[in-house]
Amino acid sequence: MDNPLLSSEPLPPFPRISAADVEPGINALLTAARAEIGAIAARERPSFATVVEPLEELHHRVARAWSPVSHLNAVLNSDALRAAYNACLPLLSAYQTDLAQNEPLYRAYRSIEAHEGGALDPVRRRLIEQTLKDFTLAGVGLPQAAKDEFKRVMLELTQLQAKFEENVLDATNAWSHHLADPAQLRGLNEVLVDQARRRAHEKGMEGWLLTLDQPTYVAVVTDAQSPELRRAFYTAWSTRASDQGPLAGRWDNAPVIGQILAKRHEAARILGFENFADYALAKRMARSRGEVLSFLEELTRASRPAAEREFAELEAFAGRRLDAWDVAFYAERLQKQLYAVSQEELRPYFPLPRVLEGLFEVAERLFGVQIRERPGAPVWHPDVRYFEIKSGARLIGSFYLDPYARPHKRSGAWMDECVGRKHLASGDALPVAYLVLNVLPPGQEHPALLTHDDVLTLFHEFGHGLHHLLTRVDFPSLAGINGVAWDAVELPSQFMENYAWHPQVLGRISGHYQSGAPLPHDLQERLRATRSFHAGLQMVRQLEFALFDFRLHAEYDPARGARVLELLREVRRDVSVVPAPEWNRFPMSFGHIFAGGYAAGYYSYKWAEVLAADAFSAFEEHGAFDRATAQRYLDAILSQGGSRDALEAFIAFRGRPPQVQALLRQHGIASPEPVT
Repeated sequence: MDNPLLSSEPLPPFPRISAADVEPGINALLTAARAEIGAIAARERPSFATVVEPLEELHHRVARAWSPVSHLNAVLNSDALRAAYNACLPLLSAYQTDLAQNEPLYRAYRSIEAHEGGALDPVRRRLIEQTLKDFTLAGVGLPQAAKDEFKRVMLELTQLQAKFEENVLDATNAWSHHLADPAQLRGLNEVLVDQARRRAHEKGMEGWLLTLDQPTYVAVVTDAQSPELRRAFYTAWSTRASDQGPLAGRWDNAPVIGQILAKRHEAARILGFENFADYALAKRMARSRGEVLSFLEELTRASRPAAEREFAELEAFAGRRLDAWDVAFYAERLQKQLYAVSQEELRPYFPLPRVLEGLFEVAERLFGVQIRERPGAPVWHPDVRYFEIKSGARLIGSFYLDPYARPHKRSGAWMDECVGRKHLASGDALPVAYLVLNVLPPGQEHPALLTHDDVLTLFHEFGHGLHHLLTRVDFPSLAGINGVAWDAVELPSQFMENYAWHPQVLGRISGHYQSGAPLPHDLQERLRATRSFHAGLQMVRQLEFALFDFRLHAEYDPARGARVLELLREVRRDVSVVPAPEWNRFPMSFGHIFAGGYAAGYYSYKWAEVLAADAFSAFEEHGAFDRATAQRYLDAILSQGGSRDALEAFIAFRGRPPQVQALLRQHGIASPEPVT
């Protein structure tokens, strides 16, 4: 079959992939895979070599074919591709559930554990143990009727989560704001204004047309002097895919969320768990609901008093009570008054080419790798660039960078697997990653100019990329980010953010796009001082999201339904400081937990931030670029993937379990008083 998704080329042939290829390619692949699984499961004397390795090769093949489909659906969405993507979701869900419920395979793994376990190296033993746990968590031991029910529920969940994401994308793309009065644009940066002018011209309109992409939204609520414009954007953004706002009811995700929560609860109950939170924790670093809630409550006790002081100071600065759409605007003004620095004023100093050059130098100094762009690789859009990463003369991986916001591209930033690493008897593959941002594109006379917040996001996603690319694990199921406990997977990304603040790095990643002059030393110092600015407010915002998510899944009761807005009000009453309007519907676009992998796991950001701050404190003790410390970090954490328990890996690097004090100290927040 001449289908580009089934190509054996080192990289996906993106220019040749069309929506028409998706269903035939995935159907053919899964049909062949099912036949191969049947043959593997029927082997009389199962061994690691005859069962586990062939299945790892199969996992790699399926993931590699599906990856470009899923990726294109996120970055180059179209009606045809969306239809093909959605048509394949039930096929993949059924395949994955059937595989995880395959009793002959389960018995084969049990036999391998019993007969070979003692002779296997730690990575192979870990692979057997994790796969057996996956079998259990998929209901392999259930009666057939319960297995079928679990399979049905998981299929429906897959479709519902895709529908949630589609609704958010459609609602985001459907809204725009036309302006004829230039006074309404005061405060906005020239790049954004010029882009809005060109967009209006393309549509045959006078004036300016602003869209709801993430960089535009952030720029408006942070910098627009017009409170009416700020309110319009805040309203459109915080009511996307809901029953409120300018597009009320057109893509309302409330019923979708209700069904998602019900199906997750049902799946957990089928497997014998009390709720979905307990099910999710079965493969996490945190071991219990109590441990997660205690962790979040400890951070709340530490940060809420600071947040209350910060918000009171902000309202005093503004001279009035603030609405939600005013907070970012006045915070930026206050920060500028206190530190004489603003995100927009920093843009000229952070052209993307210079930031990338400095970022790659950080990786080279820490881990001895070299990163170079390679022209001519197959890409899905002209803006996309392709880079190779080498250790000495040896190629060890590569990644795509898709940096700019555009229509039909999902908002936010992320890293994902394009190709996973493998070193098997059937052949080798080097890891390939996608790094996706949504920053403002270049202007006609200058490159893309980043805020420092954009720089932090780039460093964050690049940290994920290093986790994927520097793995030394041979088996796809445990290589890179695969098999890593979800509440530890943000450790490498948040660790890398520290370098975007470091004085030795700021001078290297900055250079005025016209003169090339680095960020002046006094401006660097003022920028670094802003790291703890409104740290309490930022902390409680994340804690609000984390507690809402965790309680939503831990407390779900089918008799009472989703209780989404009711529970959100409870959490906000206990945690939040900034008042949200009654019509705010942020959960309806909360893709992390309703479409992504963070269900009952949004706490992972704070959990991993503690790990990252504590890990970086080792570098603070020995030097930010100390090679011995970096080598220990690479050996214990980055290279291990999911082949080692996350807590054991951290202790191997740090010499002790993680401590919360490093994070609080990093943000200038006092440790909480112990509860008596």
